[in-house]
Amino acid sequence: MNTLTATLTKYLLFPYRQPDKAALNRYLQNKTILITGASYGIGEAVAEMLADCQIRLILVARTAEKLQQIQQRLASKSVDCHIFACDLTNEEQCSELLNQLQQLGDIDIFINNAGKSICRPLMDSLDRLHDFQRTIRLNYLAPVQLCLGLIPLLKKTRGQIVNVSALNVLLAPTPYWAAYQASKTAFDQWLRCAEPELKLAKIAVSSIYFPLVNTRMIAPVYADKPVPALSVEQAVEIICRTLLTRKSCIRPWWSLLAQLASVTFHQLWAGCCRYYLKRKSDE
Repeated sequence: MNTLTATLTKYLLFPYRQPDKAALNRYLQNKTILITGASYGIGEAVAEMLADCQIRLILVARTAEKLQQIQQRLASKSVDCHIFACDLTNEEQCSELLNQLQQLGDIDIFINNAGKSICRPLMDSLDRLHDFQRTIRLNYLAPVQLCLGLIPLLKKTRGQIVNVSALNVLLAPTPYWAAYQASKTAFDQWLRCAEPELKLAKIAVSSIYFPLVNTRMIAPVYADKPVPALSVEQAVEIICRTLLTRKSCIRPWWSLLAQLASVTFHQLWAGCCRYYLKRKSDE
């Protein structure tokens, strides 16, 4: 992303203030931060951003080899990095991860970043129930399971849950995205329902509703399409500032207008979707 594009994206797509790194370092000192989906993209970049902080970093992802590479890169930094290879779609592995985390001691911040995206027509998915099972397991059931196991630790430290969510969970449903949008919305709703209870337990909840972020997750759909997207670096700066502010809801300024339009023009949007799908099928 060139400088001009990055600037326009920052100030138009998702305006934000950069984190005060000195203040962030002071605030995070001696804290323990758990990041899921840490082997690539946003998760890996957050780990890199926090590497100069005197913290304990716990990185979780499926790919052990990639985690080991990250751990080696961070070995000369201030951070104390621990890695756990775990397939979060596997309930037993998730339970074992929680057992290991409880043995490590306190957790101050849980960054729920792991996710799976699928864009596929429903009529091409009639024999692909596993697509829906995998997305609901990783995007909804796994973070719920982790939260339930981590809440006692987070309550003790007056910690924070940071959910890396997607803007489309707040907007009108979109064809082809049923598996992804439903599973991301499910956890968003769960966390919003749990938030009052968590706050009573002195656990902060922060939901970040990102538009498109230029990661490998969006590449299969948008690789050859010039769509506006945040850079990974910009997304990481937003996350790191959220660690400092503990703000509950972080979303673009125009999202409220988009939500209002989603409700007001729901029937029009549905009609436009049907028209688009018909034109596409006729090509």
